Amino acid sequence: MNTSVQQLHNFAEKHHLVGLSAPSLQALMEGRTGYSTSKARRFLSFQDRINRELLSHRIILHNRYTDWFKRGEQNLEQIKAFIVQFSVFSNQFLVAQLFKTINADSLESMRASKEILANEIGVVFNPGRGKVKKVSDLEREGDPKLVSTEGTVEGGVFRFQAAHFEWLLQIAHKIGLGFNEVGKRSQGTPATLFFCDELNRLYGSEDYRISQASSYAVENWAAAGFWDELIEGFSKFNRRTGIALPLAFFTWHSRLEAQHARHTQEELEEVYFSREIKENEFISYGNEMLAGVAAFWDGLEDQRKALAAVH
Repeated sequence: MNTSVQQLHNFAEKHHLVGLSAPSLQALMEGRTGYSTSKARRFLSFQDRINRELLSHRIILHNRYTDWFKRGEQNLEQIKAFIVQFSVFSNQFLVAQLFKTINADSLESMRASKEILANEIGVVFNPGRGKVKKVSDLEREGDPKLVSTEGTVEGGVFRFQAAHFEWLLQIAHKIGLGFNEVGKRSQGTPATLFFCDELNRLYGSEDYRISQASSYAVENWAAAGFWDELIEGFSKFNRRTGIALPLAFFTWHSRLEAQHARHTQEELEEVYFSREIKENEFISYGNEMLAGVAAFWDGLEDQRKALAAVH
């Protein structure tokens, strides 16, 4: 059944289901097993609770650190401290993503987790457009300015320089930090390491109910705009200092995260229609994960204040 966007919209309005994702509306129109308009309305009520009790978390709506960062008033030591802590989180996230892959509750979920893991370590997304690439494009395929945010790692090419850590390393080198000065667990502050450990415990949990709630929280945090605030701050810093830090790591992730949040929303709806979700439990675990996220940014906020007078 090939249904147009307008048909889906009309169906949603007719049955008071506006706010449901297109895949769920399609499944309802096709009468797939487990899907019913009454259950869809219950989901929308649940979504309203999620919006009020989870997505209203202060670290999503008001991140004190990125509010400051976007002003572009950082000194070099504050920039260095941020890059070190963010590189620790970025590298440790590989561990949590591997746990999430291992602990997946279905082949489809495992593959979805592998997509993220493989891309993190350097497998470039294959957009599947069938376009023959020029030699110059292939040589630069690890450049985040060129790397696609769409497609799949299936058939994608591995490039060492396409690993997200190597993109961060380019920034580190620009401000005088060497390979062994970034990305190591021993370099993390207690707040950063708490966040990393919570990612392992919750996001990578063996209990897929915990993992799914945590993943939903993480993806919605990541899509809430902090990437754009960091980009704004770095851009102002570059103009003020003339250092010209390469920002493609951040601009690439900004383009990517809206897609991740959309896919996570669709996954939540699919799970809701196919199995039982305990609503209170979901919101509770999601808030636990966001508490870990908040600890990371609060740690950066404390650190930048301590470094405010350092030049």
